[in-house]
Amino acid sequence: MTDETKRAVVLASGGMDSATAAVEAQEQGYELYLLHTSYGQNTEAKEFECARALAERLDARDFLHIETDHLARIGASSLTDD
Repeated sequence: MTDETKRAVVLASGGMDSATAAVEAQEQGYELYLLHTSYGQNTEAKEFECARALAERLDARDFLHIETDHLARIGASSLTDD
């Protein structure tokens, strides 16, 4: 890696949109850094597994996983509630 290396941070949910964004960035010559966040979503384990697999498949330079409970502070969410 040089100072002129193009880098892309991609928010990786494990879904098709983030996978497409990561592949597009890679095809444009960017070195990939994938970021995944767990916020208590109902599909948390599966999303993490898919995001991690994407990082490995695309040989991302780094994969960062962050856990947060901030959505719970805001109130009900279809992503986190029954």
